[in-house]
Amino acid sequence: MLTVHHLNNSRSQRVLWLLEELDLPYEVVRYERDPKTMLAPAALRQVHPLGKSPVVTTDDGLTLAESGAIVETVIERYGQGRLAPAAGTPEALRYRYWLHFAEGSAMSPLLLKLVFDKIENTKMPFFAKPIAKAIAGKAKASFVMPNINAHLDYMERELASNEWFAGPAFSGADIQMSFPVEAAAARGGLDAKHPKLMAWLQRIHARPAYQRALERGGPYGLLS
Repeated sequence: MLTVHHLNNSRSQRVLWLLEELDLPYEVVRYERDPKTMLAPAALRQVHPLGKSPVVTTDDGLTLAESGAIVETVIERYGQGRLAPAAGTPEALRYRYWLHFAEGSAMSPLLLKLVFDKIENTKMPFFAKPIAKAIAGKAKASFVMPNINAHLDYMERELASNEWFAGPAFSGADIQMSFPVEAAAARGGLDAKHPKLMAWLQRIHARPAYQRALERGGPYGLLS
């Protein structure tokens, strides 16, 4: 049986969703973020040296880390043809592209926005506050938000011809893309100006497997 080392409000939520979509049995080991630092507990380093989530362990001693690698490996090993387009098709190329785009391109500016938001709101000496806010605001206005908006516009155009990222059928690419799109809706400015993306979010949230994964994983802050 697979074991998911699950950190609250993290990328591991989409791994639970993946396993629910494939109807695979699995166990969940829960970890909670430090409420002050929001970092993962040190106990996760006993599972993987970087101490981050998601991590999946298998009965045969394999330890899988990195969301994209987990999604791809689990589908290859256990999918039995589900959630991945047939090899050699245009959809298979799109599938692989979006698996990598999710973390390689989409998440970078969203993480930068999170960092600069924290800089603006963190406690510091009164004389430093205006300087820090000015630097953070300038970085967001000149670089971070233009990149986020460019990515959102690109994803919107890509969904204009298909309901799902890899093509006409739901796939692991949609599971992998869920976290950056949900993060964009929570803190990156995604709203009704991108109706295709918003409709895609509604479709994934309505999937029974997605709802079951929320029940297994517990409260998920990106949806609040």
